[in-house]
Amino acid sequence: MIKVVTTNIRFDNPADKEHNWSGRREILSSFLNSYSPDIFGTQEGWQPQLNDLHTLVPDYLMSDSHRDWIEDRMYPTIFVKKDRFDNLSSGDIWLSETPEVPATKSFGSAFPRLCTWAKVRDKDNQKELFIVDVHLDHLKTETRQEQIKVLITEVQKVNTESLPMFLLGDFNEAPQDEVRRILVDSSLELVDPWFMFRKKEEPSHHNFKGHREDGARIDWILCSPELTPLEIELYKENDQGIYPSDHFPVFASFKF
Repeated sequence: MIKVVTTNIRFDNPADKEHNWSGRREILSSFLNSYSPDIFGTQEGWQPQLNDLHTLVPDYLMSDSHRDWIEDRMYPTIFVKKDRFDNLSSGDIWLSETPEVPATKSFGSAFPRLCTWAKVRDKDNQKELFIVDVHLDHLKTETRQEQIKVLITEVQKVNTESLPMFLLGDFNEAPQDEVRRILVDSSLELVDPWFMFRKKEEPSHHNFKGHREDGARIDWILCSPELTPLEIELYKENDQGIYPSDHFPVFASFKF
């Protein structure tokens, strides 16, 4: 079994007051250490935040050896359990017309956006996996559609062996909309476990309130057909009204 989490950790914003990063980081790390996913991906973290988190989850390798960090830039980042996986290779893909050039943006994106990938090998059975973690533009669906097309094209270039794949992240779009359709129709052949289990749709962004009447499930974990979903849920717990983030983490498990 493989356990996976995706979590937008919310950038370190002093205006969040009691919900700021220093007040949330141990709540988030407590969930991660307790649920103990084999793989988790974060979005919206700055380098100091991710270093903080890495210190608090010592069982994990942060897949960043490929990365030249840019100050005040938000990065999706992959973490894998050190005792379960070897990290074979990794990289960043900027979701622009020049995906190999760091911090570039195109298609009317509000900020430079990227996805990060890692190729890992299970130490026990030697099976290999390909993991992609992404954070798409938050303003325009047309922008997100172009960004996901870049992701599809570039991932095919690096996942040359067509390894079983997880795609997780903050897509800033409901799964009924165009981005997921583009993914489903692509050669990546990814599936959404939420739909497979016919679960009721509910918002995954809650603005630190723990509930929301409107909104959509914008945080997804998608998988290749070789990976059989066993469960998928939103993590909604809090510590005296303080949540791990303004998004609910998504946790899932898979048979492989």
